[in-house]
This record gives sequence, C-alpha cells and structure tokens, in this order.
Amino acid sequence: MADDCLTVEKARTGVTGLDNILAGGLTLGHLFLLEGSPGTGKTTIALSFLLEGARSGERCLYITLSETERELREGARSHGWTLPDNIEVFELVPPESLLDAAQQQSLLYSSDLELGEATRQIFETFERVRPSRVILDSLSEIRLLAQSSLRYRRQILALKHYFARFGATVLLLDDLTTDTLDKTVHSVVHGVIRLEELAPEYGAERRRLRVSKYRGQSFRGGFHDFAIKHGGVQVFPRLVASEHRTGFERRAITSDIVELDALLGGGIEQGSSALVLGPAGTGKSTFALQFVAAAVRRGEKAAIFVFDEELGLLFNRTRAMGFDLEEMCNGGMLHVEQVDAAELSPGEFAHRVRERVNFAQAKTVVIDSLNGYQAAMPDENALVLHIHELLQYLNRQGATTFLTVAQHGLVGDMQSPVDITYLADTVILLRYFEALGKVRRAVSVIKKRTGTHEDTIREYRIGQRGLSLGTALTQFQGVLRGVPTFVGDAVPLLTTPAAP
Repeated sequence: MADDCLTVEKARTGVTGLDNILAGGLTLGHLFLLEGSPGTGKTTIALSFLLEGARSGERCLYITLSETERELREGARSHGWTLPDNIEVFELVPPESLLDAAQQQSLLYSSDLELGEATRQIFETFERVRPSRVILDSLSEIRLLAQSSLRYRRQILALKHYFARFGATVLLLDDLTTDTLDKTVHSVVHGVIRLEELAPEYGAERRRLRVSKYRGQSFRGGFHDFAIKHGGVQVFPRLVASEHRTGFERRAITSDIVELDALLGGGIEQGSSALVLGPAGTGKSTFALQFVAAAVRRGEKAAIFVFDEELGLLFNRTRAMGFDLEEMCNGGMLHVEQVDAAELSPGEFAHRVRERVNFAQAKTVVIDSLNGYQAAMPDENALVLHIHELLQYLNRQGATTFLTVAQHGLVGDMQSPVDITYLADTVILLRYFEALGKVRRAVSVIKKRTGTHEDTIREYRIGQRGLSLGTALTQFQGVLRGVPTFVGDAVPLLTTPAAP
C-alpha cells in the first residue's frame, strides 16, 4: 500500500502538515468527507484546498448552502487571502417560488422540490465552471432536505457518480449539526477526515484531527494537533521517532566543570537524554545551563524551552551567575522560548522543538520543566508517550536533551508528579540537606546508561561564577534523606568564599 502512495497522483491540500498525514494529499478524482462541529476549521481548510489548486492554475468551485458568499470572502480576508478569479463561489439559495407561501405545493413535500432544485443548480453550475476541485458546504442541509437515510444515501451516490464522470476532486463538509450518528456518507466517500475541538477546564481550546478512512492508501493514523492561525490552519503531525534516523559520531559532552564531569564519568554522551531531578530551588535549571554555556563555547547551537519562569527574570538571574543568555541569543547561538502550557498543545510544542533541531541545528536542548509540560497534557499516560517519542527523536538527531522535574516537598521523602526516570539515559539527583545549622545542597548521579559514573554524593554551591562542586561527602550518611549523620573526624564541606 505504501508503494501505491508513491504512484497515485494527488491534490495537495495547501494545509501545512496535513499533506504529510495524507501521504501527499487527496487522490485525484475522488470524493472526500471533512467533518467536524462548527468552529473546528472546516471552511478554512476547504479554502486552503481551493487556493492550492488555484495557484496551480486549476479551476475551482465552492458551493455553499449554509454561508453566504460575502461571509466566505470575509473569512478569507481574515487570513490575508483574496480569492482569485479561477475560484468561483456559488451561493445556493432556495428559489423565490419556494419562499412564497402562496405558490407552495400542497400535494408534494416542499423538501422534494427543494432537493431536486438544489441538485439541478449544483449540476448546472458545475457544467458551466468545469472545475477540477469542488467544495460542497454543507451536507447538513442536504440531509435535512432528504428527510430519510435511504434518500440521503442515494443523493450522495448520485453526486459521487456525477463528479467522478468529470474527474473532479470533491471535498464534502459536514458540520454534524443534524444526526451525528449517521455514517451514511462514510461508506460512500473515498476518505474521511474528522476535526475535533476540546475545551479544557482552563486555557485555550485544543483542536485535533484524525483520518479515519482512506481507501487504497496508507496514511498517518491517530490524532494530530492543529491550530487555526492567521494565514490558515497549521497541522502538527504526530511524531513517530522511528521514522527519523541520522548518523552522527557519539562523543562525551562536558560541562567544563571538572568535578561535575568526573561525577558523570567524563560527561554526558551526545545524542542522549539527562533528567535533572530535585525539589524547588535546588538549581535544576542551573545544571542544565552549565551544559548550554559549554556548548556555546564549543561553537554549537542550543535551545531552551521555558515553561515556568518569565524570560526577563531568567536573563537577570542567570546573568548574576555568569551566564549571559541574551548575548548568546544575539549572537545566534542560543534560542530561548517562553512556552505557555495553557495555550500550546503538546503536538505544537514537539513541532517547535523539531524546528530548532532540524532547521537551526541545535545540538543541546533544555526543557524546563516537565511540570509545566504536564500541565499541557490531559493525562499522565499521554505525557509519557509524548516524552518518549520526543526524546527518541532528539536522540536520533544527535541532540543532547536536558529535562528538569520539580519534586514535591523540600526535605525528606520526595515525590515526582510523573516518573520518567526509566526514559532518561542519565538521571542527576539534587537534594537539600541540613548540616552544622545550615541548609546545604548535594548532587549525585543515580543512573547512566552510556557508561560508568561516580557513585558518590558531592556538595555543590551556586554563586556568582555558577556552579562549584566539592569533594565526595564520604563522612556523612543519610544525605539523600535530608538529615545526615556525621560519622567522620573532619568536616568535608564547601566553605563560603572570603569577601574580596
């Protein structure tokens, strides 16, 4: 079936991402169904389909039974579009005799006359324009006029055979405002695309689509996020990591901090993922930024996606630690993006990450944090699947990924909102602990798939020069629990540097 997709000629939809899902577009000369509740973007996709044909010099026809021609053209202008001369809009309205009560028939149902008259006008307009692409909007009106499932099916079959004689590619729109359980058209058409709109308890609506049928062709199954923006609909195909494989030389990525690199067994392998885990305030972002700064110094590009912190605050805070992120951004080596979990779907977020890796060639990616990413997901299981595909994709592109997770609590038993430690190649654990009347911080590496690492626990400090790590805390027990026991003869802790 995949080979057929390469040989069958198709009409591109003009919608970013949708042709990828449809393996190239809509098969020429066939009837397709685009269904969804009002407001899901059917008209916008339909106009994009006609505009794509018009750019290729094709004649196109938009038959509207529900919207006026003025409304259609105004909707097109809202996206910055002007319908060219080779796109004709035919507004199908009831004849005046059917609207005049004095001339209405009593022996025949008015719906019989209206359906026959509507069909006649559609055929006459088609033969006059002779288009290669047709939009019929919407089937709800025809379903109401048909009044029975049998008559409705026969009417759709008549339209299908008529358009097929002329080789037209037809997109039927259905707003699902009459009988949502009626699947009559599904068995008749060549393919079905369903649009859905979800309303979360908080934040913007989420839109997704699914191709439920495509005769004789392979397509990308499952749900795909999409958004309606100025300029049309943008679809974000579901990421399948197994489809993206690249070759690259694996090498150790260092942080330029000798003690941290030693703790990591020489660094983190390129094309792997690292999870920085710890309670709030332990410096998870700082550990990731240390690798970003080292990458930029090596001449490599990096990208940071921030869910939890305002960018101005982030720039000021990190500048005080010696990381001038603004300068890195201005130099074109770093991309920093604020992500609003309430407004962005997971599919669009994955698309933005892929853009930085594919087109900007970012080799170090930071997602800060997964707590914010989780807020964009309807449930935890879906989050794990999204993260799995995204990490596998980034690994296969040779990008080194750093993810941060804020654990619940501060000292003692810590709980994570979502457990992805089994997905990450390296897990760095940060902890607070109390010693000698002060709150201190400790770091350890509890997992590394790609090589050996120290099994020690080191104290670290965050100062004006970023991170500094001490020697292993060999004379303490219970550091990871938060309240250690001193079992040594000396106090091997980091000392506060003297004031200049």
